[in-house]
Amino acid sequence: MNLGINLSFAIKRWVEPPVWARFVRETLGLELVQFTYDLLDPWWPEASRRPMAAEVRKAAQDWGLHIESAFSGLANYCFDGLLHPDPAGRNASLEWWKRAFDVAAEVGAKASGGPLGGMSISDASNPKRREQRYRDLLDAVAELSEAARAAGLDRLQVECTPLAREIPYAVDQAKAILNDLEGRCAVELKLLVDIGHALYQPLFGPGARMPGWLYGLGDSIGAFHLQNTDFQSDSHWGWPDRRGLFDVAGFASEVRAAGLEDVPAFIEIIYPFELADEEVRQNITSTAMHCRREYAGEILYSVQEA
Repeated sequence: MNLGINLSFAIKRWVEPPVWARFVRETLGLELVQFTYDLLDPWWPEASRRPMAAEVRKAAQDWGLHIESAFSGLANYCFDGLLHPDPAGRNASLEWWKRAFDVAAEVGAKASGGPLGGMSISDASNPKRREQRYRDLLDAVAELSEAARAAGLDRLQVECTPLAREIPYAVDQAKAILNDLEGRCAVELKLLVDIGHALYQPLFGPGARMPGWLYGLGDSIGAFHLQNTDFQSDSHWGWPDRRGLFDVAGFASEVRAAGLEDVPAFIEIIYPFELADEEVRQNITSTAMHCRREYAGEILYSVQEA
């Protein structure tokens, strides 16, 4: 099983590339990394950004890490992105993504992605405007695929989110956007499925299960995000956590049954900024060990999880 970690745990704490790289490789025992733009904002001036990206790339090489992809983080997700009601807002998001692709290439990744955006309540409640936002989104993704190819990337990853005003948020909508973009993209378009999003019961009901996503989307899935959740919130908790109910081993069995065991799965745990640093260190360590055992099937000896 292809297990890695998103660097969301490191923001505002282990920001220096050699520090998080050593921690991921030496303490967590992982080699696969998904970089987050929360650590290196694409809006930063290029003269400052490029040497910082070079440091990320060097640290990964020095510690034997593979940066599989670069992904948008908390900061970018706060905005409406490519579904902003104002054309100026949508154009700004296009520019942000084009710069993000440059950053992805600079840190050594071959793929980039994230959530595409969210509609305003006003646009989402108006059928005509909602359809226009969707058509605009298709055009934007097609344009971004050209920018991704120009930056040297070979794949775009679109994350499915747990909000009906965002696109895509459900299996059928994800399949529709892939179909509507067929033949229009200059690089491969894949989906990222976060288990906390896919099993969000306030949106999908108490019967939400992962096989519906795994078999419904199949080879279109390019990556997973793993988090511990109570299915009532987009929790992004780690392990152990008495509030969390997600069965990692059960999910691993479902992934294998669907023939998707080669799809990378990234632990994505997001901690409150005010949480004590040592508590975060202990929890992300125990989380990595838990997922290495339960998801990747590793047999770990003499590993202290806290």
